[in-house]
Amino acid sequence: MGRAAAIARQIGWYYSKLSWYFSKLSWYSATLMGDNHYRRYVEHRRRTHPGEPVMSEREYWRMRHDAIESNPNARCC
Repeated sequence: MGRAAAIARQIGWYYSKLSWYFSKLSWYSATLMGDNHYRRYVEHRRRTHPGEPVMSEREYWRMRHDAIESNPNARCC
């Protein structure tokens, strides 16, 4: 039992490290692709402007894309 338990512990350690790295990679890709922008916007509005209405997610993305299209400073093309 001692050797099997040691191997199981080692597998568990590798699994926990792998899942930790995967969660960080997932967070990075979501941030890079903009998946959490609306959530951050809502948190900011509720923290800095309590009681004021918050745009819907559809309105937020429309406003964001319109702003990018009207001011294409950081684009390559």
